[in-house]
Amino acid sequence: MIQLDFQSRVPIYQQLINSFTKLCVTGMLKPDDQLPSVRSLAVELGINPNTIQKAYQQLESQGTIYSVVGKGSFASAHAARAPELLKRAAEKLRLAAGEAAQIGLPKEEALDAVKSAYEEGIK
Repeated sequence: MIQLDFQSRVPIYQQLINSFTKLCVTGMLKPDDQLPSVRSLAVELGINPNTIQKAYQQLESQGTIYSVVGKGSFASAHAARAPELLKRAAEKLRLAAGEAAQIGLPKEEALDAVKSAYEEGIK
């Protein structure tokens, strides 16, 4: 379900955030589906529970998940807003491309940077 790249420059907690967001966007995690507990996921992935807790806190602040005391964390109905997330990502990319063009970054270099970031984000 979750795969981490320990060689990546992307922090582990951010990889977790990206993975859970992708699971929600693709519909693999549906609203009110329970996420693994911090402890069980830490054991499964072989990482520090604090890293998972940090990712869960970020996901909760983004509205992707919600927590119920004594019950765990769950995917929120807000997480099922895939078209909105995709639109926001496309807008950020458009703004970054516009900024790169304004400062004179050659198109080929910009495309290479996007390809590299996209491939790294998929991991």
